[in-house]
Amino acid sequence: MYTLTNPATGELVEEIENSTDDEVRDAIERVHRGYAGWRRRTVEERARVVARAAELFAERSDELAEIMTLEMGKRINEGRGEVGVVVDIFNYYAENGPALLADEPLQLASGPAVIVKQPIGALLGVMPWNFPCYQVARFVAPNLVLGNTILLKHASICPRSAAAIERILHDAGVPEDAYVNIYASSRQVPAILADPRIQGVSLTGSEPAGISVATEAGKHLKKTVLELGGSDPLIVLDTDDLDATVKATATARMRNCGQSCNAPKRMIVLGELYDDFVDRMSKHVADFYQPGDPADPATKLPPLASTSAADEVAGQIEKAIRQGATLRAGGHRIERPGAYLEATVLTDVTPEMDAYYEEIFGPVVTVFRAEDEQEAIDLANDSPFGLGASVWGTDPERLRRVAEQLEAGMVYLNRAGGSVADLPFGGIKRSGIGRELGAAGIEEFMNRKAIRL
Repeated sequence: MYTLTNPATGELVEEIENSTDDEVRDAIERVHRGYAGWRRRTVEERARVVARAAELFAERSDELAEIMTLEMGKRINEGRGEVGVVVDIFNYYAENGPALLADEPLQLASGPAVIVKQPIGALLGVMPWNFPCYQVARFVAPNLVLGNTILLKHASICPRSAAAIERILHDAGVPEDAYVNIYASSRQVPAILADPRIQGVSLTGSEPAGISVATEAGKHLKKTVLELGGSDPLIVLDTDDLDATVKATATARMRNCGQSCNAPKRMIVLGELYDDFVDRMSKHVADFYQPGDPADPATKLPPLASTSAADEVAGQIEKAIRQGATLRAGGHRIERPGAYLEATVLTDVTPEMDAYYEEIFGPVVTVFRAEDEQEAIDLANDSPFGLGASVWGTDPERLRRVAEQLEAGMVYLNRAGGSVADLPFGGIKRSGIGRELGAAGIEEFMNRKAIRL
């Protein structure tokens, strides 16, 4: 079942039967057949359709935000903000697609050649629940401009987002056989990847899901892009306004109720600032992040996406405390209907504890002490993940020096997380394979065909 349960109340709203195996096979045939026609359109024609999709996303922003609030508890204003980023992504590829796909002349030692940039076929997208519209946009916008077609399996708690996105794309002029939404189950994904008509897969999700999909794709030599978990470090070197730094870093961590892959999950603070930082962060989190209805713009702490998600994070906190971590604020499920969890601050987490290495996907700030710059860098890099990182301070040269030593796909200076359409997004280590957004995002499922003239 695709099951819509309101995480703010626990109320079951809707259930949708999974697509049957026959329906999945029919959907694969449709996107395979649709590829023949979609790829033959000029890049300018495809870009115009994608530009129209941007307009429709903007027009339907309130509707989409309300759906996300109902499905996964996103604060209504954050939902509107997410749709704004989606509009930017579709506009970026609509405006820049023709230039990004222009032929690339080469002058070899033995004579001229050219690289022509072409699509590769029908692709599978496996999308997560934490950003129901944005994650889809990152994958879909560049590939539609490129000329690939899309079979989209969304998260099982996001059936209405999935349907609304498909409706927008078809209303914008994407042929019905060029983008097909399916309510497939996880058990059906291996058969989809085994089908020779599917040429690649993009997944955003958990590390176990990425391993499973990559294993199946590898068996069949399918191109794979994976954006998986993260335990991003945030290093505070110095500050001339500690209260502002605490507020800004807490805001970055608590965005989307802490359910962002590239949120700053490990805050590493130099010794002379550490005690004050922890005290002020604990007070700020306890005072500011109070629970409420995510549909109310005044709410600061929405529910997590599901009861199971809230229970999992609460269990991680409890285990960390049992293993010796210090609870500075929050740490408990909130006694009210829905998937609410107190905003939490943990300190004294050591490498012997599970919380040191694992990702905590919720409103939890973990603060570490470093005695100097090098120890901060070493702490930041002591992780199986390598998605994003951030460095905060007042000296631009020092910020750049530290950033260059961090093992991550993205590093932000005096800001944390976030995403913009023209900046490549992706990680290293166990945070994934490949890049999305920017010029790099349109090249992952591209045939860069060399023609020797």
